[in-house]
Amino acid sequence: MRFMARPKQEQPTPAELEVLKVLWQRGPSTVRDVMLALEPRPRRAYTSVMSLMNVMTQKGLLTRKLDGRAFVYQPRAPRERTLGRMVNDLVGRAFEGSTAALVTHLLDQSSPTPAELVAIRRAVDEYQQQKKPS
Repeated sequence: MRFMARPKQEQPTPAELEVLKVLWQRGPSTVRDVMLALEPRPRRAYTSVMSLMNVMTQKGLLTRKLDGRAFVYQPRAPRERTLGRMVNDLVGRAFEGSTAALVTHLLDQSSPTPAELVAIRRAVDEYQQQKKPS
């Protein structure tokens, strides 16, 4: 079996996703802002957060602009688009393109509460209503 090189536009790593979550919630922020927002978790050094955000910029996950003496970072893509790409990648690679297989696996693994099942049914109903031909 021959393996291909990793694609240049990779999905965010878990640490990168944490940074993206902070930026989606807070909006444009400096490295220090992100570092402080990540504080409840084990503290990371400023230089570690800065290095991570620079790699994310090189990967195309973030953009940055100089504001005074500090860079201000923001996600290149909105939350929905990034999460959509991640889910599409997972469905394609792990579930051979089957949405039903993903949902079945998710239900088996997550044991949703009755309230969550109602919300899921409502989302499916709304999806079906939107997709009905006019």
